Amino acid sequence: MAADARHRLTAESPYGASGAPWTQPLADAGSPDGPRGLAAHACWYPTVDPGGERVAFVCDRGGVPQLWTGPVDGEEVRLLDGGPDHVTEASWSPDGRWIAYTVAPGGSGHTRVLCVRPDGSDRRILAGADPGSSAYLGCWTRDGSAVAVTIAEPVTDGPDLRALVGRPPGWTGRDGPATLLGAGAPGAEDGGLAVRDRLAAYLLDPAGTSAPVLLADEREAATLRVCDVSQDGGLALLRRGPRGRREAVVVRVSDRTPLCVLSVADGDPWIGRFSADARTVWLRSDHEREFAALLALRLDEAGRPTDLHTVAQRPSSDLELLAVVESGGRAVLSWNDRGTSELETLPLGTSGTAAANGVGGTGPVNGTRGTAPVRGAGGAGPVGGAGGTAPVSSTGGPARTAAPSGTPGAAPLGSRVVELDHEVVTRVTPAGPDGMLVALSGSRRRPGVWHVPGTAPPRRTPWSARDHETVPPGPPPVRPMPLRPTARDGLLLGGWYHRAPGRPPGDPAPCVLHLHGGPEEQERPVFDPLYHELLGRGLDVFAPDVRGSSGWGRSFRDADLGTGRFAAIEDVAACAAHVIEAGLADPRRLAVMGHSYGGYLTLASLVWHPELFRTGVTVCGMSDFATFFAGTEPWLADSAAHKYGHPDRDRALLQSLSPMSRVDALRVPLLAVHGEHDTNVPPSESEQIVHAARERGLEAELLLLHEEGHDFRRAESRRLFRRTAADWLQRWLTA
Repeated sequence: MAADARHRLTAESPYGASGAPWTQPLADAGSPDGPRGLAAHACWYPTVDPGGERVAFVCDRGGVPQLWTGPVDGEEVRLLDGGPDHVTEASWSPDGRWIAYTVAPGGSGHTRVLCVRPDGSDRRILAGADPGSSAYLGCWTRDGSAVAVTIAEPVTDGPDLRALVGRPPGWTGRDGPATLLGAGAPGAEDGGLAVRDRLAAYLLDPAGTSAPVLLADEREAATLRVCDVSQDGGLALLRRGPRGRREAVVVRVSDRTPLCVLSVADGDPWIGRFSADARTVWLRSDHEREFAALLALRLDEAGRPTDLHTVAQRPSSDLELLAVVESGGRAVLSWNDRGTSELETLPLGTSGTAAANGVGGTGPVNGTRGTAPVRGAGGAGPVGGAGGTAPVSSTGGPARTAAPSGTPGAAPLGSRVVELDHEVVTRVTPAGPDGMLVALSGSRRRPGVWHVPGTAPPRRTPWSARDHETVPPGPPPVRPMPLRPTARDGLLLGGWYHRAPGRPPGDPAPCVLHLHGGPEEQERPVFDPLYHELLGRGLDVFAPDVRGSSGWGRSFRDADLGTGRFAAIEDVAACAAHVIEAGLADPRRLAVMGHSYGGYLTLASLVWHPELFRTGVTVCGMSDFATFFAGTEPWLADSAAHKYGHPDRDRALLQSLSPMSRVDALRVPLLAVHGEHDTNVPPSESEQIVHAARERGLEAELLLLHEEGHDFRRAESRRLFRRTAADWLQRWLTA
């Protein structure tokens, strides 16, 4: 690793207070036995040692998501970190010496990156320990000598505008840095931030014997993650940009020079990987197309792009997950087909060429929306400007494209379909020379991990809960049915309807519309303990995909931008009308609820359509965009401005979209639920809407969950939330 990691702007020492991170030893927190396990537990995010024999994974069998390890095919598991902090992701080093993982103290968004030996010893913090900072994992170098980590630190440019301007009405203080966009005070240009995140990506030696290497340093960036480093260490693949505008960037490590930029899809952050010779980058990308596909970006010896090809695509399905297994010899592709997953593997040739129908030769780019070049450094334009490198796409001729995989009779040569026991794949990781581990979720089971050895069928790992343990004791889970409502402007929507067991056909039911977050998430047919609780109370659940959701094409995902959000609010009413007209739901007994953006959409639906619903439950939802932008994390503010509107330039639009601006239209009882350490959507968003409802004589309650953030992780918190929400909905829908 390079010896000089001084910051290129400040020239400060990497071991100074504001320089690069350094390792901090911690006491061991593992346990050979671990806590008494919950029968109905979930396992997810597997990562395997180099030999493919042992696996580390995240599991909540102790009531909190923690880091565990055990044999791939054995039953004895060990708790590696028994601390109270929620573990969110993990990665085993290629040399087998370390397991790196990200934790969320108190459930907050201020995450830390830790490392531990596979035997549970030598636990240490790598990054994120400084007050106000946050850190998350990137990839390991191929030799395992360093792990990439992104660190977000608040940076103040000029005076603190929070002290110079009046705070928006209802603004409440919180721990950590706040963000105020568009204040117009001295030093703020074009509605800039008073406090912004500096995102810096480093390669860190977990042992602390080598100096950190700075890979990238950006301000006003929504995300920055290191996805891969080439075999020789010369190139790095980064993912950056806000939601809906993600980019893949190939960077020369020696001087941090960006060599090319290509748009990539939202969703899973692990967007691609270099071939062994670093002459090809395999990418999961929606570059110039409606649905994400597998693309091969060819590079010259200097790492600059030469051509781009489509390797595998499907006409109406997103490539949702991409992994490379068998020592780079095969790609694993998980396709999202209207909410369910289809898994296939595809051979990759030597030297980075695809062994599918001859794809991999030279040729221009020709996307579904016309020809577009890969851009040069910084995204300023096509490669070939000042640098003299020719654009990737210079003619309108057809690209050499593999036949769409998954089409009968036209699958790429050598592809294999992997039959799945359950509906949704959440992660794929290599396991040994010819195997892989697949994390699965389904409508009738909690998340678990399956081992796929070579061409053999998948088999459940012994430490994953068995299907019959999903809800012990209790009725079996319900398999939902897909619905396709039509919006008022004719747009076709999606969703899944969960029917309470024992309800006869033709019997309109009390029904809860549950709205997912994002807004670019997607409703999937997976087991949800909340839905199971509601169904057990005799309440049906309809979980729709309104415009702005993923999985239905890029145009559908972007249809809620700007003033399109008004149409998304109308979509909720159209979904309610659909289940009523289908005879599924009783129009007199409808409720609406949702989490995060779904919580916002719940509040918006209640004040735009007060006649539709008997009650509502908002969970970590925004109630006023002005106060949301004032209190959220700087990185999230940057990303949210693209989705919702800029808080200065689009102030009037955001005010008109805010439920607090129409709170006088609220007519029904309201329950709000929030995590006390939520730094994405501050708890004040729930506090102010509950206060406003009470002022207007409505019954309104707030459940504040301790030691929780934006997502509820602890078993007791999730149980309290489910029962409180179900009690509330049952009271107002069945009384």
